[in-house]
Amino acid sequence: MNISTDMLQAFVKVTERLSVSAAARDLGVGKGVVSKRLAALEDSIKTTLVSRNSRKLTLTPAGLIYFEFAKSALIAVQQADEGLRNLREEPTGRVRVTAPVSWGMHVLSLVIPEFLASHPLVEVELLLQDKVIDIEQEGIDMALRMTASPALDLVSIPLTQFSWVICASPAYIGTSGQPHAPADLAHHPCMNYWRVLSDDDWHLSNGTEKQVIKVANRYRANNPEAILNAALAGLGIALLPTYCCSREIADGQLIPVLTDWTPVTKFGTQITAVLAPDRLTFSRNQAFLKFLKTRFG
Repeated sequence: MNISTDMLQAFVKVTERLSVSAAARDLGVGKGVVSKRLAALEDSIKTTLVSRNSRKLTLTPAGLIYFEFAKSALIAVQQADEGLRNLREEPTGRVRVTAPVSWGMHVLSLVIPEFLASHPLVEVELLLQDKVIDIEQEGIDMALRMTASPALDLVSIPLTQFSWVICASPAYIGTSGQPHAPADLAHHPCMNYWRVLSDDDWHLSNGTEKQVIKVANRYRANNPEAILNAALAGLGIALLPTYCCSREIADGQLIPVLTDWTPVTKFGTQITAVLAPDRLTFSRNQAFLKFLKTRFG
């Protein structure tokens, strides 16, 4: 069986236009060429796809089935050609990226200039937002997400790990003391990255032992930066991602507490690149993804 893309194109175009003449005009070839390609396809697969008479052209039952496969095959060939072309060409164009606000400011925005310096023909459009959006509908090339459960219908590529820390300022600890067991958290004003009521429950793990503590959230915010500032001001005990507060901990402005316990949040401990499958065919996206994996890996 010897089937060419010219044959498939002729069949798909004839099916869409229900006219050999119209298909020939669309393809920029003669009417006889389209007829020959269609006949060659039918001869190759030993099946009649199109029923012809003097007045109109219709698909046979076999043609109805074969049309969908032919159309998918042409799309796959086009994507493969584009992928190979991208491998040979210098990446160009705009990469639209979305990322969480805090991680984007503390981590991602610091390395994007390095990427742009090494890819002078690529632009980056960075959209910092904590809301999870429909990346296909919004025309986003890549979403960098802090999530424990990436979408199953998209391509998910792990990029880097981070952790969470429970901490407080020296001033707060000096005045109010510090918790020595998870249960002690219930007696302190606590603060964390908050979105819904269930975020008032802090989940802690110590090997096989797990505890869930309902904390008294005196101050709620949907951004870790706000919680960081409140912790530095001595407002209470904070649960923060380490990328947000590692410098303050290193400088002694914040002190980790309950260090034998590991916080477990619904956001997980991983930054994942999420893309629609067709976005992986663009060389600019491949280059940006490769850079992130190398830089953070």
